[in-house]
Order: sequence, then structure tokens, then C-alpha cells
Amino acid sequence: MGFDSIVTNGIIVTASDVLPLGVEIGIIGSKISCLGTSLPRCESTKIIDAKGAYITPGGVDSHVHFAQDNSPTGDNFISGTRSAIAGGTTSVLAFASQLKTATTVLPTVEDYHTRAKNQSYCDYGFHLILTNPTPEIMSKELPILMSQGITSVKLYMTYEPLKLGDAAILDVLMSARSLGFTAMVHAENSDIISLITSRLEAAGHSEPYFHAISRPQIAENEATYRIISLAELTDTPILIVHMSSEVAMKHVRKAQTRMLPIHAETCPQYLFLLSERLKGNEQDLFEGAKCVCSPPLRHHPKDLDAMWRGIANGTFTTFSSDHAPSTYDHSGGKKLGLKDGVMTYKHIPNGVPGVETRLPLLFSHAGQEKTSRLSLQRFVQLTSSDPAKLYGLEGVKGNIAPGCDADLVIWYPENEVEGGVVIEQKSLHHGVDYTPYEGMTVKNWPRYTILRGKVVWDRDNGGVVGGVEDGKFLVRGKGRIVVGKMGQEATGMLSDERDYWR
Repeated sequence: MGFDSIVTNGIIVTASDVLPLGVEIGIIGSKISCLGTSLPRCESTKIIDAKGAYITPGGVDSHVHFAQDNSPTGDNFISGTRSAIAGGTTSVLAFASQLKTATTVLPTVEDYHTRAKNQSYCDYGFHLILTNPTPEIMSKELPILMSQGITSVKLYMTYEPLKLGDAAILDVLMSARSLGFTAMVHAENSDIISLITSRLEAAGHSEPYFHAISRPQIAENEATYRIISLAELTDTPILIVHMSSEVAMKHVRKAQTRMLPIHAETCPQYLFLLSERLKGNEQDLFEGAKCVCSPPLRHHPKDLDAMWRGIANGTFTTFSSDHAPSTYDHSGGKKLGLKDGVMTYKHIPNGVPGVETRLPLLFSHAGQEKTSRLSLQRFVQLTSSDPAKLYGLEGVKGNIAPGCDADLVIWYPENEVEGGVVIEQKSLHHGVDYTPYEGMTVKNWPRYTILRGKVVWDRDNGGVVGGVEDGKFLVRGKGRIVVGKMGQEATGMLSDERDYWR
């Protein structure tokens, strides 16, 4: 047997195991062929020495926004995926967004294929944002998209151009159950937000900080409880995206203990940043706009601690970046909220950058030490293996095993990064002009990123060494339930009650 590449002298971490030093990874073509010791070499075999460092699966970031029309100063697929591989992510799932007035989604998806094809440094797929789920779309077009490998949709309970009412959500959830696509939901109560926003505006409170005031945790809590109830009613698995509230998280945890298939996601901003960041500083009072995102940054360190508990105890299935930035110093970016010296938070584009810093930030708290917030295996679950399972990539992405794509992250040996790595905007590869994590120190950074057997990131020798056409479209299968199971009786209903109307 001749291997094209062998990764040696590393500590392999999967979702279930930390393998002993000495286990090697044999790669043939784009796939992992085998794991073993003392694998045979030939003259043409490329040897990649991990120098005793950890090796984890290539990151799967299942929530990024690239080349979206509502963020013209944000990242496109070239800059966004370049940033992804520099941070150890080898697969991203971005969003193709239907306009509210559109009565078809097929042209939308085709347009996003055009935006991404031959313009991606890593592999990519699409979720479909549904804003006008007509019967024609649900019965005819979604099955077509599923056959093309687009097997997930996102629904909004807030934002006027995007939100659906409960009746429309129920229809989509019932279609999701019958067709087998994964349903993602942005859960915030739209009416609560609208009422507070209008009253804040009337009172003259329009600075970026009041973005956090306008979207209190109770808006997330109520909507989370409601979408769990709708999912329970229809017996449909869901994933609630970018969670930030402890009470909302407890709603999810309670549903999971009842074995309901309710999945949840959180993001770096809800582990590391507080609403104080929205206040700006003496040099730039508007700088808080950089951290405007929804749900907003929360107020207290205990809010961050709550999200860390969800990370550690299994409440969260995925840890995604929700990379959705706009350029700060641009009249069409974050400064849409600054006109003639007047700050208006509701006009600030939502979102922060994070696709490149996602893995290093979480890896800094993973390990076997008493001070570690999560295990190395849990790190892999959250960042690679569970998103791969949930979104139809199991057996291809998210694991270091024979038959999987040879997507790998090789970190630095600990003795080579004893002082850590300082996150600085000047060192990042996204297309915007700031990072909310400026000045933070992480304990490690990907030394190599390997995409389907090819080194595409070599931090010590040129950085990005892959090509802009390396990324391929991911034809995904149906996702599988990671938490709970279908077929549970709904609270207060007869076991066969749904059969009368479903």
C-alpha cells in the first residue's frame, strides 16, 4: 500500500477518544485510508510531522453569512473561506436567502452557487432561508433542493423582512418532518423587540448600547419556549441558533431531558463578550457598533458562565461563528447607524466576524487540566463531528477515521506557543476592518490546515497556501438527530392524537 501522505508524531483527538502518540494517519488521494502505527512509506509519500501536537478534525462551521445582499460590505466567499482555513475550518455552511416577495427559491439557490463556485478556499454548502414558504415551494421545490444536497432551512421569528408567523412555521415544521430536512430557527419575540425599540426611540435612546436594551433575554426566552412547543406539537427535530440566554437554554435542556429532538447552538460572542462593549470609548463613542449582533451581547459575567455550562454539559450541539460582519469604517457598513453625528442603533447592520477565531477561542479552554472548561473530545463534538451529523455530512466530514475526507487541523506543540497567540486584526484574513476579540490571547493556533489531503494553511511558511478554487460544493444527505428522538408523546395529548390532523 502506498500512501500519498502520512501525518505522524501527533496526538489524534476525535469526538470519543484521545489516541496515544504514535498513531499515524495514512492519506490516499483526498481520503483518510487508515490509522495505524509505523505505516509503510515509499519515496513519493509526503510526511507531515505534527511534532507531538494535537490533531483534530477540520472544523465544520455550520453558521456563516457570506456574500449576502443585506451585508454588501461583509465577506464574500473568497475572503470568508480564506479566513476559515486560516483558523482551521475546512467546511462552511452559508445561507441562500429568499426574498419575502419571491414565490420560488430555485433561482436564489442558483445565484448563490454562482457566488461561491471557484471562489472558495474550503468546502461549502448552503442552508436555505425561507421567508415565503408557499405550498408550491414546500411540495415541489424543496424536494428538488434536497436531491441536490441542500437539506436544511432557516426560519426567523423576528426581523420584518424575514420573520414568519406561527402558522407558517408550523407548516414548514410539518414539511420538515415529512421530507427530512433540518430546521434551524432564530428565536426572539418580534413584538417585544418592536415595542421596546419604538419606546427607546421616543425617549431619545439610540446609541449602540441600547441595541442590547431593546432585545432583552425575555424576548429570547419566550420565543425559545414557543418554538420548542411548536416542534413538540408537530414531532419535528429543530436546532435553535445562536443562543445567549440561560433561561432559554434551560428550556432546551428540559426538552432534551424529555428526549425531545431539540438541538441548540451558541457562538463565541456569547462566551467572551458583554454588553459593555457596545458603549464605545472616549476616542470613538460609536465603536460599540462593532459588537452589534442579535441576540445582543448580554450584561453580566454570569450570562457568559451559563453558556459555558451549556458547552460543557451537552446542551449545545454545535458551536458556530455566526460570522456576519460588516465593515466598520464604511458608510454602507456599520456606519449606516451614524448620520450627521447622530447614532441610531436600529440602522446598524447586525453581526460580528468570527470564522477565523472560532476554533482557537474554544480550543484555549479545552483540555485535561482542572482549569479546562471542556474536554478535548467535547471540543471536537461541538466544532466538527456533531455539526457534520446534524447537517448530513457524517462519514465525510467531522471525524478522523478511514473513509472520511482528510480534513485535519494540526496545532502547535505546547512548548512552541508558551506565551500564547494574541488575536490582532492585522493578522487575520477576513475582508472586514476589525475583530471584536482584538488583544485577546489564545493558547494555540492551527499550524497546518489540511483540506481533503492538501495543506491549505501553513502558518510558518506563507500562511494561506491553498487556492481559491480548492473548495467544493458539499452535496449533503439528510441530517440525523443527535439529541433525543422523534415519536415522543406531546404534553397533554393522546398518543394517537396527531394522527387526526397530521
